[in-house]
Amino acid sequence: MEWVSLPSHVGLGGQNRVADAVTRADKNASNIEFFTIKTREGVEMDAWMQKPKDLNKAKKYPVVFYVYTEPWGQEVRDVYGITDNKLYSGDMSEDGYLYICIDNRGTPAPKGREWRKSIYRKIGMLNINDQAKAAEEILKWSYVDTSRIAVWGWSGGGTATLNLMFQYPGIYKTGIAIAAVANQLTYDNIYQERYMGDPAVSLTDYIRGSPITYAKNLTGNLLYIHGTGDDNVHYQNAEMLLNELIKYNRQFQFMAYPNRTHNINEGEGTDLHLKTLYTEYLKRYCPPGGK
Repeated sequence: MEWVSLPSHVGLGGQNRVADAVTRADKNASNIEFFTIKTREGVEMDAWMQKPKDLNKAKKYPVVFYVYTEPWGQEVRDVYGITDNKLYSGDMSEDGYLYICIDNRGTPAPKGREWRKSIYRKIGMLNINDQAKAAEEILKWSYVDTSRIAVWGWSGGGTATLNLMFQYPGIYKTGIAIAAVANQLTYDNIYQERYMGDPAVSLTDYIRGSPITYAKNLTGNLLYIHGTGDDNVHYQNAEMLLNELIKYNRQFQFMAYPNRTHNINEGEGTDLHLKTLYTEYLKRYCPPGGK
């Protein structure tokens, strides 16, 4: 940290230690890269990627996609720690994962009115299509192992994870969905109706955008996690989806955290348990490392 004088941006005492350090930094030494990905539909999206350390492009590496996708939040931002995965026990880059995040249309990126409003009444459809089409382009990279493709997210990202696993089972082989909205009709109206309209008018859109509609398509490895005391995405979401998966004999793993809220951080040992569960499941079904 350094105190600077504005508008000159000169450090107090006449030195610019921070600015000088940034100038001297070797950006080529970083394994984090910001890039854009363009789909065959012509949609160009911002993305970041944390590459495996000692990446050897003659080998094939697994990809873990981190998703949020909802119009409430932007995930591709050039800020410190943006690529950190706090649920992973260890170092994903050291272990040999490509860790990627993409901001689809509708996210609050500074891309104008059409970009922002395109998501209206299309949550669970447009954002999911954008993510899948971008993933298809990434799967063309020579050093990507298409048999080891995982996706995970929390809250809206959990919802997106379910939709991607169910709607595009040919792409995503492993998913970890946490605190997801399985049925948009159960979520609070101050959020859902803001972006999806009045369900009396747009009921079909609510149904088409909900993971529960596509649960029968699950073929990959799914770990589904929810707190029974979630006061944001109510636990009934989980039970509705569980019943749908059971109905169609779709096998999956489910973890309910008793009386935990949307953050799933209450109670002794919870944080460590969740990290261990997440990491062991990912490593088991989407093994790390170049091959």
